[in-house]
Amino acid sequence: MTFLTIFPLSRSIDRGPQDISNSRAFYPAVGLLMGLLLVGVEAASSELFDVSLSAAFLLVTMVIVTRALHLDGLMDVCDGVFGGFTPERRLEIMRDSRVGAFGVVGGVTVLLLKYAALLALLTLSEPGKEWALLLFPAISRWTMVVLLGAFPYVRSQGLGSPFHGGGIKAATAVAGVSALAASFLLGSFAGLGLFFGAMALAWLMGWAMAKSLGGLTGDTYGATNEVIETAVIIAAVALAGQEWLKPLPDLLDWF
Repeated sequence: MTFLTIFPLSRSIDRGPQDISNSRAFYPAVGLLMGLLLVGVEAASSELFDVSLSAAFLLVTMVIVTRALHLDGLMDVCDGVFGGFTPERRLEIMRDSRVGAFGVVGGVTVLLLKYAALLALLTLSEPGKEWALLLFPAISRWTMVVLLGAFPYVRSQGLGSPFHGGGIKAATAVAGVSALAASFLLGSFAGLGLFFGAMALAWLMGWAMAKSLGGLTGDTYGATNEVIETAVIIAAVALAGQEWLKPLPDLLDWF
């Protein structure tokens, strides 16, 4: 929670590299908590404002809660991948704290698409928007776990280096089971489609970035999270519009 959000829940706890690596087990759970926050923000905002402002509040909430960590990674990746011609030069550009034209364009494009997707989601008359708001942060954070295990880390030191120690299979399995269970329970078979579709897109992104950079970095995990968030919301709009995105009947009756 402390690493992925602005909430300092464990800063007083002594954490070693293995503890940080194992924290990936809770990435989908942190995403679900963020989804609950988004549902609350939408419910409160819809009582006072129209859907356009509500969608803007949701977008700003995500940026603030994550302290723009993933968005910063996306912009760095855009600058490096599109601004360099060799893996070494791309990694050098990504280390630069300044943001270039490619980074600005990439960041603005994703924010515009995400806002438009959230606006479309909130304007749906069919039920499903609450489940989509719960699911997309959990699924996107699960895909970061996928990339952590599937591709090598290219830097000797960096924000993502503690996640590449030994003994990560159990943590990855916990994250995968929790994300899969949440997708099925909250979205039924449409939720499973979002889960596996996001995994496939994330793997393709990871393969392309690893080929371009020689491996992945902390920035690439953040970039993947931003793109998958946007893609899952867009897909959820289509699924909810057909009344396919809904929880299992027994779960819905329980609520």
